[in-house]
Amino acid sequence: MSKTAESAVKDYYTLLKPGVMLLIIFTGIAGFSLAEGPKNFYLMFTTMLAIGLASGGAAALNMWYDRDIDKIMERTKKRPIPLGKIADDDALIYGILLCIFAIMLSYIKDNYLSTLILIGAIFFYVVIYTIWLKRRTPQNIVIGGAAGAFPPLISYSSISGTVTAEAFILFLIIFLWTPPHFWALALYRNNDYRAANIPMLPVVKGEKHTLLNILIYTFILIACSTALYFYSSKMGLIYLIIASAANLYFLYFVLKLYLKPNDKTSIKAFIHSIFYLFIIFAAVILDSLV
Repeated sequence: MSKTAESAVKDYYTLLKPGVMLLIIFTGIAGFSLAEGPKNFYLMFTTMLAIGLASGGAAALNMWYDRDIDKIMERTKKRPIPLGKIADDDALIYGILLCIFAIMLSYIKDNYLSTLILIGAIFFYVVIYTIWLKRRTPQNIVIGGAAGAFPPLISYSSISGTVTAEAFILFLIIFLWTPPHFWALALYRNNDYRAANIPMLPVVKGEKHTLLNILIYTFILIACSTALYFYSSKMGLIYLIIASAANLYFLYFVLKLYLKPNDKTSIKAFIHSIFYLFIIFAAVILDSLV
């Protein structure tokens, strides 16, 4: 492969937001492992592939729509579209095709409910969050963050054909995790969002208000992740012990940020929030298999 072709592949791969995609697929595996019903590797693979394609396609559409503000922000100005490495129309077509393939794959291999939830997740991220909320309200990430919480519901319903309380708790864990996760980043990149005129909470309400909201959401998140132990028959002491340790682990960084807010504590809270979510869902998978 020539250097030009290799660079093009890398650029299109970047449009997928691969780090986010992998975490989303991982949460989908947790939903799959928790569900009751006949399971096989082929169904899991096709379901996760559909979730991954949908995630990547929606991410590409997000970058296409946000290409104007991505040029302004330090964090995003080196993405392929702002640098001119991928044409606007090519990114748009790429994102649409990935989403279509994801929906088709889900429709062929899964049931109607999981396919409808998949379509809802794409619509929520691209239309509700990216196009409607992101540039209009400081609650953008609270409401729009629901898009990233759908994968466990998609995978769970692909097995069970329904959505139960335990599946909905998985949804809530991600939904409640998203605001403190992104607000920690927003505190660190406050000047970026201000320059791009994006009404993130720190820009609109200030640091003190944002820190209080991060703390409140974290406590609710801890309560929700603990509730899974009581609502799911599959979750035992393994999950409870690991989840409790993870909750204390994340709370430590949130309290550190709240008591001593600065760039260092903000970025640490952001990074460790990713580890936290991984640990929680790893505990779900592990306890489901034992």
